[in-house]
Amino acid sequence: MEKKITVFGVIGEGFSIGMKNSLSLLGAVILYALTIWIPYLNVGTTIAMCSIPVELSKGKVISPLFIFDAKYRKYMGEFFLLLGFVSIAVVPLILFGFFPAIVISLAWSLAVFLLLDKGVSPGEALIQSNKLTYGYKWTLFFISLVLGLIATVILLYPIFALVDFTSCCEFDSLESMEGMPIPWWPIIMIIIVSLVFQFASLGASAVVYRKLTEPAPVKVEPKPAPVPVAAEPVVKEKPAPAPKAEEVKPKESKPAVKKPAAKKPAAKKPTKKAE
Repeated sequence: MEKKITVFGVIGEGFSIGMKNSLSLLGAVILYALTIWIPYLNVGTTIAMCSIPVELSKGKVISPLFIFDAKYRKYMGEFFLLLGFVSIAVVPLILFGFFPAIVISLAWSLAVFLLLDKGVSPGEALIQSNKLTYGYKWTLFFISLVLGLIATVILLYPIFALVDFTSCCEFDSLESMEGMPIPWWPIIMIIIVSLVFQFASLGASAVVYRKLTEPAPVKVEPKPAPVPVAAEPVVKEKPAPAPKAEEVKPKESKPAVKKPAAKKPAAKKPTKKAE
């Protein structure tokens, strides 16, 4: 069976989708931060932020204003009920080690998307997510692992630069530090890398959701081409000879035989009566 998703295929396509929507995603984050303090509205915007992979999976550049759509507030009860179900199941699993908790988290990773996109119930969303991710949990795990490792390796350089700067500040006097310039480039680099990581992660989630929920293509087996049959040589039949006309022999005329004329009966002579 051909795999629907692969680790590097999802990461590559997800990075492309995230970068294409980077300005829209940045605008949505800024709008969300500005409106997080508004009661009731912040619930809808929070649900909308969780549905970003669903919007990205449609292949269009999203608008940052989509977070204010009233349809997300309609799912308020189902959304928090779903989160409650997941928490009730995952928290006890931590007691048995982190591995079972990670497995069930990956199995239910599409539940929120299914709830908001398909409009199914929380329980049905968990069931469908478990079915869709069956056989792909290791792939989903390595997608998150590889993205995290790439971001960590890139962030090590600016983080070490900040650590060196702070360590120097501890041993120098404040008077000697007045003219020391603050290294802004590590801070800016950390912010940029963190944003790119978030955009790529959202794009990867969109790719996973789209490919795992799309119906499997129906394979039509091609019909075998008909084997050409060697044409048999056509034997031309010789025309049958025309039947010869039978010679009609003239009938021999027999000499007419004259029939003897029929004799007339002799007339009786009248007898004389005796006198």
